[in-house]
Amino acid sequence: MATLAIKVDIDTFRGMQEGVPRILKALDAHAVSASFFVSFGPDRSGLAVLQLLRPKFLKKMIRTNAPSMYGLKTALYGTLLPAPLIGMGFPDTVREIAACGHEVACHAWDHRLWQDWLPLMSQKAISNWFEKMVAAFVTITGRRPAGFGAPGWRMDRRALEAASRHGFTYFSCSRAQQPFVYEENALLEIPSNLPCIEEVGITGVLTALEKNAGSPVVQVLPIHAEVEGGSYAEAFGQILVRARSCGYTFKKCIDAAGTIDLATTECRALRQGMIPGRAFACTV
Repeated sequence: MATLAIKVDIDTFRGMQEGVPRILKALDAHAVSASFFVSFGPDRSGLAVLQLLRPKFLKKMIRTNAPSMYGLKTALYGTLLPAPLIGMGFPDTVREIAACGHEVACHAWDHRLWQDWLPLMSQKAISNWFEKMVAAFVTITGRRPAGFGAPGWRMDRRALEAASRHGFTYFSCSRAQQPFVYEENALLEIPSNLPCIEEVGITGVLTALEKNAGSPVVQVLPIHAEVEGGSYAEAFGQILVRARSCGYTFKKCIDAAGTIDLATTECRALRQGMIPGRAFACTV
């Protein structure tokens, strides 16, 4: 029986405010536990305007109807509008996620900064980014985080080094096909190995779920609070129904990590590559 982990990335203020409550309601209705990867710091989504000069990014924004999905305010945060805090702005919501039986993990401090500018960030800036994110997590939850999932699935060796100092149990930072152990720091990676709705549409996600239903490898479905908790809320319900009908057993990422034997798991170095439907190179 295949295992499915739902990985919910919360990237924006709107995703936390509007998307998370809808996703929690859907998960409760289907008796499913999930892993929520929270961005804790400022929503500076408006800075994405600088990326519109990149043809792949512009194409993605048009294909996914991003203005409707994220809203006008989100498009102005960090430029014409102040950048509101995401997780730190909704501590009660973060605690509610955990109280509902879901996993709370780390996704970001400043999501936009990491996703767009990681290659240009200094080692000190990367280290400070992790310090702020983990401190926010501890302030709200009262414990240390177990999981980290990088924004845009973008990592480099400097980021792996900085992350290694914070005692994470596992990462979910790549789009690889199966779990592996990073050669650089001996930490377990549980990749998002199923496609996003933004990449392949609802039909593509349902097809992938059916295709991999017999796989012995844990399947991780990445969703976004702004997407499946917004205009694709109905589609998210269809995904949960289809996954159940395919015979998947639902597990949180942290629980899936506990079932993986590190001694027999592939150990390899970090790799970069392009994923169809994405504008930036990802860890693969």
